[in-house]
Amino acid sequence: MKSFLVGLGLGVGLGILFAPMSGEEARNNLTDRANDLASSARETYEQSRDRVQRGVDTIRSTAERAMKQERSTASDPDSKVSDYSSSYNPPSSQAV
Repeated sequence: MKSFLVGLGLGVGLGILFAPMSGEEARNNLTDRANDLASSARETYEQSRDRVQRGVDTIRSTAERAMKQERSTASDPDSKVSDYSSSYNPPSSQAV
């Protein structure tokens, strides 16, 4: 994407330099196109930044929910003990 924008800018610049218009018209045209390109780059940057921020927020909220769930499970020791005690079968004392 970066190389495309550089090529676009270079093409616009060369096109303006070789176009049959006066110096003032060329400068105004170049200024307008540069402003448009800067505006487009700024919008793309802001959209990308917002997309990344939404992703970070989603990951953060998922991690917080998982931590909250783990804390609630860890704070209730009976829930883990009951899970393991129901399946525990002690070895018999009979010799084989």
